[in-house]
Amino acid sequence: MNYKFCRQRTTEREVRCKGIGLHSGAKVSMKLKPAPANYGVRFRRVDMSGSPTIIAHYHHVVDTMLATRIGFNGVTVSTVEHLMAALLGSGVDNVLVELDGPEVPIFDGSAAHYLDLVQEAGTREQGVPCQYLKIERPFYVQEGDSYIKAVPSEHLRVRYTIDFPHRLVGRQEYSWDFDTDTFRKDIARARTFGFLKDVQKLQSMGLAQGGSLDNAVVFDDYRILNRDGFRYSNECVRHKILDFVGDLALTGMRMVGNFEVHKAGHALHNRFLKQLMTKPGYFTVLTPAAIPTCFFPSAAIPTFLDPLQQVVKPL
Repeated sequence: MNYKFCRQRTTEREVRCKGIGLHSGAKVSMKLKPAPANYGVRFRRVDMSGSPTIIAHYHHVVDTMLATRIGFNGVTVSTVEHLMAALLGSGVDNVLVELDGPEVPIFDGSAAHYLDLVQEAGTREQGVPCQYLKIERPFYVQEGDSYIKAVPSEHLRVRYTIDFPHRLVGRQEYSWDFDTDTFRKDIARARTFGFLKDVQKLQSMGLAQGGSLDNAVVFDDYRILNRDGFRYSNECVRHKILDFVGDLALTGMRMVGNFEVHKAGHALHNRFLKQLMTKPGYFTVLTPAAIPTCFFPSAAIPTFLDPLQQVVKPL
């Protein structure tokens, strides 16, 4: 087996875009900026005094209702999971994300637009190795009939199962092996989804204010309301894999293991990470010199960052 010394990457240049927040409904501008090695992914709220910055890390997850929200010292950024998945899928380790609002723009409800942004920015290699978190012993978390199980493997594989009482969704299961090409082709274009009666209820509560057929797959009691239909016949379960990959990216390391996920969501994803990371015997952190090239071709992921870091220096 051939081995490869994998180095961190950042964007080549700054790129910017505008969109709306799925849950806030507010217009937001976003910039992706190059960052130095070992910087990781950080979100800066330029609309707030002092432009406070939050490290994207599972310890900073403060809410998992409908989306993954991170926060620190009272400052929050919501709906980070699709962008985090796209950065991981693009091999970007270090980037500063500037926002003038409380939520990452949703675009079409998938990760495809974020991939296009990274492609527009370009990427460049940095001379510092990345790290991988490798599952060494079977690990399992459960809540009701939902569970996540991780077992040792020589690559990242996710098998996800969902089960919804709707004739166009029902029970769906999909297995996927990670690499940058299959992420773009098989996962990134899968959109978030919901049910009309739930969306109406959420909007009456002041939530999902930006939700529309432009940024989500929506079902009434009998049919899909989007005129263009599905992008994949099993688009819903593929989107759940997208969410899971985005939440895994909050470790700050690339994961190596076989994950079986059953009827989970952001809350269980985060609980799984927090519990796993208290069990050192169940995982090891590998340096790139020990990683086969077939794991993650030409990709890199943020070096582990101290979740208790109090001071974030500006670029």
